[in-house]
Amino acid sequence: MACTNKKSLLRVVYGDYTLGIHGQDVHYIFSYATGGLESLVKGGMEWLYRTPKPTFWRALTDNDRGSKFHISSGRWLAADMFIQCKEISVCVDGKELGYPCAPVNNVYSDNEYADEVSITFTYETIVPPINTVEVTYTVQEAGELLVSVHYHGVNGLPQLPVFGLRLIMPTKADKYRYAGLSGETYPDRMAGGVKGIWEEDSIAPTPYIVPQDCGMHMDTRWVEIYRHRSLDNSRKMRDTQMLKVSAADNDFAFSCLPYTASELENATHQEELPPERRTVLCIYGAVRGVGGIDSWGSDVESEYQIDATKDIQFSFRIS
Repeated sequence: MACTNKKSLLRVVYGDYTLGIHGQDVHYIFSYATGGLESLVKGGMEWLYRTPKPTFWRALTDNDRGSKFHISSGRWLAADMFIQCKEISVCVDGKELGYPCAPVNNVYSDNEYADEVSITFTYETIVPPINTVEVTYTVQEAGELLVSVHYHGVNGLPQLPVFGLRLIMPTKADKYRYAGLSGETYPDRMAGGVKGIWEEDSIAPTPYIVPQDCGMHMDTRWVEIYRHRSLDNSRKMRDTQMLKVSAADNDFAFSCLPYTASELENATHQEELPPERRTVLCIYGAVRGVGGIDSWGSDVESEYQIDATKDIQFSFRIS
């Protein structure tokens, strides 16, 4: 393409099994092998430890166990842990390129530029009835990343615990700031939340005797994650780095913990949790309530349940 100012554009690298996109002080690598965004480097710091994947499960609470929610909806734990990428499609400046892996990528040079690049990963769950999730990453001017997530509902599916996208960071975060409701909130536990800008100086989970889901924040406009640690021993970290996730349309929910849902689920007591090494940031488009009418069998009220037969869509920006 004709270009008079390449510094204002995105440099695109068509690898054999990766797609690299380089903007102003931010670099992305999308992997065809792992099925998603494999690397996000901002300000010289890597922000991803694993490829982000759709998440369907939150650790059980005492109320969930009492109502036997895990018995009726346990298939979502399998979907959360194991999901396969079935299709990949790349679009550059509005032109569909399909799946430009080797040897198709050989038609491109090492001097390719674009205004906008989108790559869509389509995932399938592994337990029938099978349903799909599409995650589209759109790298825009100056390297800002728009992430759009679309869950396709299917008849015959049980209630969902949550639906979102899970991002695991290489090291434990120092703190996070967010614009939303104060404290821990769930769809049926929001009345006490006060809107404002809040800061949490720890990502440690709530010290319940039996580890369970915690740390949910509803109606969030943006969240900033702060880290100064890196897995790169050659990198001498002096200043804390920050990554910001902002709502692209409607507000989202999020949790920021040092553990995945399955790690919390695996521990029967606090001392069984592994050392806090990572940051698990989950951005949610839908969250089930926690109930609490009693802990001996009452289900969450219907208005706070998630109907898995209906589509769910949400989007956010990483900047």
